[in-house]
Amino acid sequence: MKNTWKLFLIVILTGIVSAGVAVGTFAYMSKKSNNSSQVFQQGPVKLASYGNAAENTDFTVAAENSVHAVVHIKSVAKRTVSSSPRGGMIDPFEYFFGPGYGFQQPDPQPVTGFGSGVIISTDGYILTNNHVVEGADEISVTTNDNKTYTAKLIGTDPETDIALLKINGKDMPIIPFGDSDKLKVGEWVLAVGNPFNLTSTVTAGIVSAKGRGNVFPSDPRRGNAPQMKIESFIQTDAAVNRGNSGGALVNTKGELVGINTAIYSQTGDFAGYSFAVPISIASKVATDLKEHGAVQRAILGVSIQDISMLKEAKPEIADKLKVTEGAYVGGFADRSSAKEAGIEEGDVITAVNDVPVKTVSALQEQVSRYRPGDKVRVTVNRAGTNKTFTVDLRNKQGNTDIVKVSSGSDLLGATFKVLSSEQKKQYGISYGIEVAALSSGRMKDSGVDKGFIIMTVNEQKISTPAEMEKIVDKIVQTSDGDKVLYIKGFYPSGKTRYYAVDLSE
Repeated sequence: MKNTWKLFLIVILTGIVSAGVAVGTFAYMSKKSNNSSQVFQQGPVKLASYGNAAENTDFTVAAENSVHAVVHIKSVAKRTVSSSPRGGMIDPFEYFFGPGYGFQQPDPQPVTGFGSGVIISTDGYILTNNHVVEGADEISVTTNDNKTYTAKLIGTDPETDIALLKINGKDMPIIPFGDSDKLKVGEWVLAVGNPFNLTSTVTAGIVSAKGRGNVFPSDPRRGNAPQMKIESFIQTDAAVNRGNSGGALVNTKGELVGINTAIYSQTGDFAGYSFAVPISIASKVATDLKEHGAVQRAILGVSIQDISMLKEAKPEIADKLKVTEGAYVGGFADRSSAKEAGIEEGDVITAVNDVPVKTVSALQEQVSRYRPGDKVRVTVNRAGTNKTFTVDLRNKQGNTDIVKVSSGSDLLGATFKVLSSEQKKQYGISYGIEVAALSSGRMKDSGVDKGFIIMTVNEQKISTPAEMEKIVDKIVQTSDGDKVLYIKGFYPSGKTRYYAVDLSE
């Protein structure tokens, strides 16, 4: 009996101990499990907070507001290629037998190009790229609601690849200007345009660099954009292709921060990076073109170079500099406002109006915001010491006068008139214009006399004075290359003449 009770007590105690161990183990494991759950949950919470930066960014509002103000641009340029095997030399048949008997010029063959543009005012002013409309005889604009307008070219600036158009619109949708200076690397942006004629196309990417210059220092394949003199691009990885040129780069607020301009590509299609002109530059260009017809470009009058390039070209000079960033001053123009202010050769420009400039492109961007006559504070590093000078900016002519684009007739000093039906029949021709009057100007200086019948200008048939003026205006507004009119025609006496009229400054 006593042994039975002992056995019973042992069983009871063993059960109690086992239960205690089980309870303790369960409590311990539960606590450990709870701690592990908290750590696991903290992970997703943190990841979600990081992910929200992209996942919770709403692109829809910005896209919806932007597509209505981005237009499709069609440009048509007429081209005439001489059928003469002599490449513009005197036509022997026409020389001996008179006008109308020589090699005939073929009718102009239209060349059509496409691009994008951004409506920036409710009355129809449109920003686009110069290379989208360069050389165009006709420009048409199609809005997002499929309305088509004939556009007038207000002005172009090849140095920034910006052009301004105008259509007869009312209450047009616009994209408000943003602040491209406040863009940050890593910030989301949208590219809105018409790649491959696919209208209202929106792509997204991030700002991968700012103030990007020397993107195309030589002449590699670069999509369809030309070489530019002022480069301080916003670089993004938003997909931009042919047809996107002139379209909008907007931030997530739907504000215009750039004009899409170029891609870096070996094929002409998107290959990872695209470039936009900051709106800080484009808006100033647009204002100048609207008010004056030409950009009022200020210059310091200095020859500058990136320090990184100086290290390669002249390492012995670069090694003596006390700074590694900025624009090295290697020389001056004949009339340099920077030199007059006290800046010296060998200085490194590090800031303009207290805005740091680390490269030549950054310096160009800052100066391009001002006009001749403006005063700016230029900070330089001279042998390790920072000095600040007040510089009176001037234009390329060395003064502060407003630069305006002269009309073709004013520059040529000539008045033209359409040939009458009787004249065409008498001369045996179907096109041409007559020099009706001459005053002091380029045509008179070149030897042209009153009564001269102009048949072709730069291999293009001429039938009206408006066609003549349009050709002249295009040449005058061209930044680079020969500014020459090659005029072919005859006098009523039958003498065929060729003239080269220089339109350069």
